[in-house]
Amino acid sequence: MPGPNLLFVFADQMRYHAAGFAGTPGLQTPNLDRLAAQSVNFTNAIAGIPVCTPWRASMLTGQYPLTHGLFMNDIRLPADRPTFGTVLKDAGYRTAYIGKWHLDGRNRGGYTPPGPRRQGFDFWAVGNCSHEYLRSLYYREPPTPRYWEGYDAIAQTDLMLEFLKDAGAHPFAAFLSWGPPHNPYEQVPERYKDLYPLDEVYVPPNCPEPRRKDLQGYYAHISALDEQVGRMLAALEENGQLERTVFVFTSDHGDMLGSHGQQRKQRPWEESLHVPLLARMPGGQGRAEPCPINAWDLMPTLLRGLGLKVPGTCEGLDLSAALRGEPFARPEATLACCPVAFSEFRGPEWRAARTQTHTYVRTRQGPWLLYDNLADPFQMTNLVDRPEAASLRLRLDAELDRLLARFGDRFEDPDELCRRWGYTRDPKGGHLGYVQQLGVEA
Repeated sequence: MPGPNLLFVFADQMRYHAAGFAGTPGLQTPNLDRLAAQSVNFTNAIAGIPVCTPWRASMLTGQYPLTHGLFMNDIRLPADRPTFGTVLKDAGYRTAYIGKWHLDGRNRGGYTPPGPRRQGFDFWAVGNCSHEYLRSLYYREPPTPRYWEGYDAIAQTDLMLEFLKDAGAHPFAAFLSWGPPHNPYEQVPERYKDLYPLDEVYVPPNCPEPRRKDLQGYYAHISALDEQVGRMLAALEENGQLERTVFVFTSDHGDMLGSHGQQRKQRPWEESLHVPLLARMPGGQGRAEPCPINAWDLMPTLLRGLGLKVPGTCEGLDLSAALRGEPFARPEATLACCPVAFSEFRGPEWRAARTQTHTYVRTRQGPWLLYDNLADPFQMTNLVDRPEAASLRLRLDAELDRLLARFGDRFEDPDELCRRWGYTRDPKGGHLGYVQQLGVEA
């Protein structure tokens, strides 16, 4: 018998500190702040592979990227294992997915037909991948292209509100995937930009050459999403569903936005790696939870939180005790990786151990980065070669080895890894496809 409803909402490229509840000055996110106060706020949630397709595949399968094989963008997720959607559907939930998918191969404007490629989701209003927020492509049941009217995050939320209104007493599990605040930063209604005058835009201290218009647009997107979160919470309350719904808000990865002189994602710094994760349980008892939690932990944790069995194919940790407020053994660290650098990131490939307090990063050539995230939250001081941090580095190096061994990650040469999986990297590295999957029609 199904337990509580699940409403799983996630942004694309929203870093943890891009919200008021994270303590960042000037960010106007009143609805997310209120949600955080009523939620288990995982303050060390990590995008273990901080790029779109790989994170989504790990979230939906509960598996490490080198297990499911989607460690670059634009690879199709095989329909050969249980997913979040199939497990929820089999448990009797009415399943829905609205928004960005990015799990159906190279053809970003392509149609995903009903059946196994929809991974258990019945109600379907999805575009594989588009970042044209004012004319965003999607499909319903027939292979007829549609376009969201106006700013797509608002239109997608409108449809989600219709779904929630029609859900009735039947338990639902609905996923809403927004494209913003991913660039283009300027494609957001002007009323949200007006919240952030250019000369007042918050610039982090680790951002040496800020692009203020980018930051303005990024924050404006987030305030637009914040408004949509408020609409959904209000609708659930009005429908009498709020106290029988697990409401989750997160993001697939962050965005550097000039911090450390870097742009976009795939980097091991906090702006790319650290994401919001709020889980409002029925009753709305809020608390901060410092346990490191990762993309592949979401499926087992939330399934158990709903009272469901976790498939044996899942590799992530069941951290549902944190949702229930019960004592549990927190993991020492969680693993993050960039197995193959592509598109906007040209390397080096890396692996990282992220604890409650530190980030340690290694490349194939050896130790690269070590930060004390409590004493140095903007990661301005790399401790990796400091004599006083030698014992800490050795301990975290051993922890990283343990995590790699757990997942069978041999930290292979990226070209060898691609050959083993039958992939060839697109030599053009263009926007419309960074990888070709051999033997699979795009």
